[in-house]
Amino acid sequence: MSEHPFLAWRIGLICLLTACAPAEQSLSRVHFVEVAQPAGLALRNTCGSPDKRYIIEAKGGSLAAFDYDQDGDLDLYIVNGSTLEGFSPETAPRNALYQNAGDATFQDVAATTGVDDASWGMGAVAADYDNDGDPDLYVTNYGANRFYHNAGNGTFTDQASLAGLDDARWSTGAAWSDYDNDGDLDLYVANYIDFDVDFIPKGADAGMWRGLNVMYGPRGLVGAADALYRNEGDGTFTDVTQAVGVTDHYKRYGFTPLFSDFDRDGDQDLFVANDAGPNMFYRNQGNGTFAEEALETAVALLESGDAQACMGAASADYDNDGDFDLYVTNFALDYNTLYQNDGHGFFKDATATAGLIYPTWPFVGWGTGFADFDNDGWQDLFVANGHVYPQVEQLERGASYRQKNQLFLSAGNGRFEDATAAAGPGFAIEESSRGAVLADFDNDGDIDIAVHNLDSTPSLLRNDSPASNHYLIVRVQGVQSNRDGIGTIVVVETSDGTQVREIRAGSSFLAQDDMRAHFGLGGERVAQRLAVHWPSGQVDRFADIQADRILTVREGQGLSP
Repeated sequence: MSEHPFLAWRIGLICLLTACAPAEQSLSRVHFVEVAQPAGLALRNTCGSPDKRYIIEAKGGSLAAFDYDQDGDLDLYIVNGSTLEGFSPETAPRNALYQNAGDATFQDVAATTGVDDASWGMGAVAADYDNDGDPDLYVTNYGANRFYHNAGNGTFTDQASLAGLDDARWSTGAAWSDYDNDGDLDLYVANYIDFDVDFIPKGADAGMWRGLNVMYGPRGLVGAADALYRNEGDGTFTDVTQAVGVTDHYKRYGFTPLFSDFDRDGDQDLFVANDAGPNMFYRNQGNGTFAEEALETAVALLESGDAQACMGAASADYDNDGDFDLYVTNFALDYNTLYQNDGHGFFKDATATAGLIYPTWPFVGWGTGFADFDNDGWQDLFVANGHVYPQVEQLERGASYRQKNQLFLSAGNGRFEDATAAAGPGFAIEESSRGAVLADFDNDGDIDIAVHNLDSTPSLLRNDSPASNHYLIVRVQGVQSNRDGIGTIVVVETSDGTQVREIRAGSSFLAQDDMRAHFGLGGERVAQRLAVHWPSGQVDRFADIQADRILTVREGQGLSP
């Protein structure tokens, strides 16, 4: 966590020059309603003490959207936390797996399915690592991580130890990717701090922020190195961190890893958002190794040379130019950063020109993601906010611990408009939020939002925007490529232009979004062309696809409803 007081004058000048004050006009084309309670999402998060005496108490947790039972609608896994004092087995907070009944109402089946972990949870990602047709689940913890193998009969078994994935460090974010293009999925796990409560400064030596006595860290604490695990294809994984060049030599405070083919060369590169230190960018060399190029690609630091406190990360082609840009959330009195891709996997800070500095400056940003919430053909941006210091309420400047989340609508010209105030009652909620997932839970063609709230129940923001625009949702199934098609590029062309999506598992903040490719088509009722570029190199092409449908493309075998 960090702040840059010297930037205040610079940011104020940038805002003045780029007119990045919030838009005054009504942005009524989106409308979200909070439906978590009637939908049955009742899990109450436990995360340490109310005053957050230690850093572990302020950082979790998150959620993952995936179709665990393969019935065509998305279920929701939510991690829970604990306290340093601990609980008896009978009273311990546990994770929840909410099974979607098909109408976006949910029932917790974690106990009967075997995924009701009582560890201090952080995040979750799901993918079909063994290509057997159903998604498996990896859960990161403060303590041993869990790796739940999906038996295909509605139950899971924890195979973390057998698979070599039971890392006992404080793990945070994780992401699946077939980095070596061998047809099965590998796993990157970010680790945060080598945390031991007995060695945390207390009393007069504890943390200080803006004159307030707060928890200590992360600066001053020893970090924990990340790890990359290669899938051996037999149910086990090998730690190849050193061998492939993703060494995290300085043991930075890792939060959110994100795989994406940023340079569009056919293999997956890796960005890692780090707290209170430089980010990492590993460019895939195409030979099973990576080269760390965060400084060269201009995503390690601010242009001033200062590190930000980066938490969440999202990637999308927000400007519809065919490559994947990057958005990173940060601490208060700093701005969330939008990095625009130049088409070759190098970036420039486009936050000011996009109008996104002023709106994010007061907030602590966590989960984030791009999605076309109004189906107009341009991807919009969501940010979950929430402070880490409850003591911030003591300040006289109106700072708050519980904060509103934010929605920014694309204007279609590289700029975004702050639509938070006009986005409906779902955006009037104030919590200390962390992870967030973007997913079409009710399969109605628009993207909903689920949010993990610290020491509270989750939010489920149903998208009830006017259905004036058309959409297309594409689900992919690999054959030669990995079964989930992670790393697949999906391209849709209409008379309005070309849109590109990438299939991923792991982003936001320690979370997983809907892996299906969602396209807003505006007024177009037909997509003139659909192309699916698989990790194997296979390209499937289709013409004249009717809108307002959910389709499955099976690699080399065509379309099915």
